[in-house]
Amino acid sequence: MPEIQLGCHTVRSHGIKVARVHMHDWLILFLLVVMVIILNVIEPFHRFVGEEMMTDLRYPLQDNTVPIWAVPIIAILLPFVVILIYYFIRKDVYDLHHALLGLLYSVLITAVITEAIKNAVGRPRPDFFWRCFPDGKGVFDPVTLDVNCTGDKTVIKEGYKSFPSGHTSGCFAGLGFLALYLSGKIRVFDRQGHVAKLCIVFLPLLAAALVGISRVDDYWHHWQDVFAGALLGTIVASFCYLQFFPPPYDIDGWGPHAYFQMLAESRNGLQSSTSTNHLMVQHSELESVHIDSQRGMETSSGNIRDTSPILHEVQNNRRH
Repeated sequence: MPEIQLGCHTVRSHGIKVARVHMHDWLILFLLVVMVIILNVIEPFHRFVGEEMMTDLRYPLQDNTVPIWAVPIIAILLPFVVILIYYFIRKDVYDLHHALLGLLYSVLITAVITEAIKNAVGRPRPDFFWRCFPDGKGVFDPVTLDVNCTGDKTVIKEGYKSFPSGHTSGCFAGLGFLALYLSGKIRVFDRQGHVAKLCIVFLPLLAAALVGISRVDDYWHHWQDVFAGALLGTIVASFCYLQFFPPPYDIDGWGPHAYFQMLAESRNGLQSSTSTNHLMVQHSELESVHIDSQRGMETSSGNIRDTSPILHEVQNNRRH
């Protein structure tokens, strides 16, 4: 259906109403944040790492090109700025609310799944040797031949959380959601062949891919970790987007489901109001006819009562 502007639905006029309807969704978001914190505190599974396995785990330990604090900025703040700009253009609180809700769900659900898998798998990072033995001297159990790490416990704990890449999954969750959001807004699939629109959509995905590549370059992840993180973030972003918006190729892909539901309710309310007014008019007309008929009957009966004495007098004269 074509774009319909049915007045402005701003944060001030409709924000409280929209947020109240989705109060439980915001509560679940808070619970997801708590789950992410708990999963970060839990000690991951310590997979067996023998001396021979250290051959592929001796990459140098170095700092992150993309620090951990930058991930929320890239995955949440950057898409939210784009969503906020669109809100100031269109003044649609339904789009603002549902886009923000979908974005947060995409990132937080991805974070919960990622951290849960990290703890369950316990795959060592490529730089695990230097995390485990910062002095370069390997110590192994004489019986099991497993590592006896001598490094800092926090650094070692992080060394068992290679699969999947949290940086990559988080960025693909947020920027993947943004790519779908832009696809619907600029109508990428309008069958008019504007390839430049695809370039706009691919920019967020390119940024997410570069973050993933940096994880391999920094020797914090294996390429399989990055690939799995990208796939996970993209899938979750797609599900969360379709929960609030039609597919980008849909004719109504430019707006959220709630907006079209509001239009349908407004249209039904208008039709109901029109029907009610029509029935009221008909009812008033019937009442008017009923009153007029009653008045006519009263007039008729009055005339009968007025003539009846005359008839009695005539009859009396005839009798006399």
